[in-house]
Amino acid sequence: MKHSLFVLGMVASAAAFSPAPQSTPVSSTVLFGGARGHATTLDGKKATVSKVRELLEKSEMIIAVPASGIKVSKVQALRRSLPEGTAMQVVKNKLMSRAIEGTSYEPVGEKFLKGANMWFFIEEDIGGTVNSWNAFVKDAGLKDTHTIYGGNIEGTNYDEAGVTAISKLPSKTELIARIAGGIKAVPTKLARATKAPGMKLARAIKLAGEKNNE
Repeated sequence: MKHSLFVLGMVASAAAFSPAPQSTPVSSTVLFGGARGHATTLDGKKATVSKVRELLEKSEMIIAVPASGIKVSKVQALRRSLPEGTAMQVVKNKLMSRAIEGTSYEPVGEKFLKGANMWFFIEEDIGGTVNSWNAFVKDAGLKDTHTIYGGNIEGTNYDEAGVTAISKLPSKTELIARIAGGIKAVPTKLARATKAPGMKLARAIKLAGEKNNE
């Protein structure tokens, strides 16, 4: 885990999750652990892996973004902007590798476990999550340097373009609502069609179906 730094022991809070090896990381239980405290013990690492696995089990998709260069104060604002059902965590690559082992997300290790990563664990609202990230980097002036690394859904890795394309698809809730709305509309259209003078039932059903497909 790469966290905000104390520079020369004089800075009270650092500006970034920097990978600079000469600096001392600030611990953060919220971001799954710094380089000090319980998170660095064997039990702490096991707890982190266990928590990440729980998030993976509930996730429809996970997305990786750069963690370096983001102010700690901004991280909390980003977290508050995320849609319900999305968790955001910085996880050390070694611990992430252990967490994804044996899961459908294992291919992530082939491409995204490099450098300092922040992960979005998304239960459903992929579009809302991507929109929140894009708005965040735009407001923070990080749009050019903090593009999405990529993501994984159902065992397949996607680059930034793929993640963006997926984010534009309707969510499960939206699809269910559309299907339910379509089913609900069929009886109404059928009733209207059967009331037409001189029209046989078969023709009425056919007409109702055609109207529903319009």
